[in-house]
This record gives sequence, structure tokens and C-alpha cells, in this order.
Amino acid sequence: MVERFLRYSLEHGRKILLMVMDEKGIRRMNATIVALHADTVEYVLNRSGKVKTLSLSEILSASYARGDDGDTLKNERMETKKT
Repeated sequence: MVERFLRYSLEHGRKILLMVMDEKGIRRMNATIVALHADTVEYVLNRSGKVKTLSLSEILSASYARGDDGDTLKNERMETKKT
């Protein structure tokens, strides 16, 4: 299930909520995935803009970020109305 959200963020440029456990402990973060590898993921925290790397084994769970319902077709329809 985690991989599904990682791919969603990567393919649609959307931020997702990640629960991770690393040297800082368990924490939540809103991140946008920029690259997905076999055992790592590269992400950008919205507030910093700096690309960081995280091991997939450190990710406990993933979900939609607040305010995102996962309806990518809705956004495509909105963009076609603008043009």
C-alpha cells in the first residue's frame, strides 16, 4: 500500500503524508516524491525544496495529504476549463 502512495506522488506531483521512523524517531512529514528506486526514495519537503533520500524500510505508512482526495481526473477537468 505504501508503494501505491509513493507512485501516486511521483506520477502526479502531489504531496503525500509519510510516517517514518529514523534516527530522529517516529515522525510525520508532507513530502513530494521525485524519484523511486529499488530500496530508496528521493523526496522534497514542501518547506525546504531540497531533495533528500529515505530508505523504504524507514517508511511505516503513507496516505493522502490533508485536503487531497486522490481524484486526479478532477484536476485534469479543472485545467481543461481554464484553457
